[in-house]
Amino acid sequence: MTGSETHGTARLRVRGIKKHFPGVRAVDGVDLTLMPGEIHALIGENGAGKSTLMKIIYGLLQADDGSIWWEGAAVAFTDPAAARAAGIGMVFQHFALFETLTVTENIALALPEGRATAALAADILDLSKRYGLALDPHRAIHALSSGERQRVEIIRCLLQDPRLLILDEPTSVLTPQEAETLFVTLRRLAAEGRTILYISHKLPEIQALCDRATILRAGKVVDSCDPRVTSPALMAEKMVGKVDRPSRRATSLKAEAPLRFSVQNLSRKAGDPLGIDLRDISFSLRAGEILGIAGLAGSGQSELLAALGGEVAVAANTIRLDDQPIGALPVAARRAAGLSYVPEERLGRSAVPDLDLTANALLSGWQRPALVSGGWLKRGAMQAFAEKIIADYRVMPPKTGSLARRLSGGNLQKFIMGREILANPKVLIVAAPTWGVDAGAAAAIHRALLGLAEAGTALLVISQDLDELFILCDRMAALFHGGLSLASPTAELSRERVGLMMGGVADAA
Repeated sequence: MTGSETHGTARLRVRGIKKHFPGVRAVDGVDLTLMPGEIHALIGENGAGKSTLMKIIYGLLQADDGSIWWEGAAVAFTDPAAARAAGIGMVFQHFALFETLTVTENIALALPEGRATAALAADILDLSKRYGLALDPHRAIHALSSGERQRVEIIRCLLQDPRLLILDEPTSVLTPQEAETLFVTLRRLAAEGRTILYISHKLPEIQALCDRATILRAGKVVDSCDPRVTSPALMAEKMVGKVDRPSRRATSLKAEAPLRFSVQNLSRKAGDPLGIDLRDISFSLRAGEILGIAGLAGSGQSELLAALGGEVAVAANTIRLDDQPIGALPVAARRAAGLSYVPEERLGRSAVPDLDLTANALLSGWQRPALVSGGWLKRGAMQAFAEKIIADYRVMPPKTGSLARRLSGGNLQKFIMGREILANPKVLIVAAPTWGVDAGAAAAIHRALLGLAEAGTALLVISQDLDELFILCDRMAALFHGGLSLASPTAELSRERVGLMMGGVADAA
């Protein structure tokens, strides 16, 4: 049953919800109604108040004013346990899983009652089959792809039989194929009468999946619409105003542009027995070129990024920057040589959760003379650099003293990308540059990356977002089970052909 066909008592009503933080009015008088059997989108730019509103509904935060009505009764959820007991489940953008424990062990930690491991594993397997969420209950979390980890979070919620399921940016770590599998699951849950509250910046998928959409801007509801008949362009304009989207640049590379970065015959056994071995990977990048690498989750992206960025060492001559061997160098030495690197995991690897933004700005910039002199930190320069990142990339809240863990996923992503782009590196290697950010911020990041290329930086972009790769890249290749296809000019490729390459069907290494 879709939202337009649903009658009777609302599942959830929030009225006049307000929440202020020091210097920030995060949610300002928001009303929202969710009906049984409805898939309802909540959209808005980074900092619009979406995450704050969800945390209030889920009991993680308490509203300053306003009321919440759950299935016709006024409620006040003082903590997430109270919300879960009422029938509300939430899948967060950042997964809360213990890497060294199995799927079953992680799920057991979240359940209020003790269950025998064997019985719980059987329940997990039964739910995974029922909802098309393929999952092995006995695998360790560290061996799972991002898409599989998300399934763990969803199964963990479903085992508590929620009547409202909140999903925050659920497809930001999924391939198009995995996203479509998720949509089938969500439609099935809605058909059973459950309510889905869906937060995403990907407006085409909102249009394909959701019955209604509520649009937030600066903490207020500015509109609601039926996304099935409202264009993504119009929804984006309501969210952030007019968006100046860059179009894919016409390649102006010349054969004589200097070779900036090269990888030759890179092979490496995975440190994890369930990881992906890299197999004879070779590619090169000229100054000013953007090379894209597409791939399904778990195809070897993490292993390749670790080898290129310096988290693991390989043979010195395997990786060269400006014809100097760097394969055996650690991360700091590669950065000193002119390489910047943004790994997949933002919180914990690209940013320290409990440090403020000024300190996080220094993490990859401590070798710059402008920020450090004679071993002494230049606090004024550090703060000015952090302020420039915040201003240029519209990071919210706009405070250098904000802790990284307090930022929404999209705002943290904008800060990290701004930090690396403003370093003006010789080579920038980045995974999913616009992961979790709104349309306006994505366009700004894309323009900045294209500007870096115009200035002579060589860029390697590893992403599951094919639209992003087609906008940015001069050439594209695909990773499949640790092997890399031949790179082809983007103008000669189609989404269908790249999809085949990602599946190892065409142009496999």
